[in-house]
Amino acid sequence: MNDSEFAERYYAAWNARDLEAILALYADDIEFSSPYIAALGFSPDGVVHGKPMLRAYFERALDRAPALTFTPEALMIGARGHTLIYRNHRGERAAETHEMDLLGLVIRADATYETA
Repeated sequence: MNDSEFAERYYAAWNARDLEAILALYADDIEFSSPYIAALGFSPDGVVHGKPMLRAYFERALDRAPALTFTPEALMIGARGHTLIYRNHRGERAAETHEMDLLGLVIRADATYETA
């Protein structure tokens, strides 16, 4: 799967609020970081490890934001993966950088958010 196809699947899964489709994008041993992980009490360093913890975090995120949608703005391609830049349902700009494995699954992700 190329980066553009991955981005299409990513946005389709999130905008459909399809947790299983979202999780299918990530490897079982995923390392995922976001400042919201600490804010929601999952891990003080803002990092979760493994798909079970990622599932719990994404479930909470979907529950807390019933209107959550992502509008793509850019796709940046790197040597080990890509960065998706988008706006959420509140118009806030965010980026998620993905390091990919040979199967096309995300093994490391870093979610970042624009500050005012």
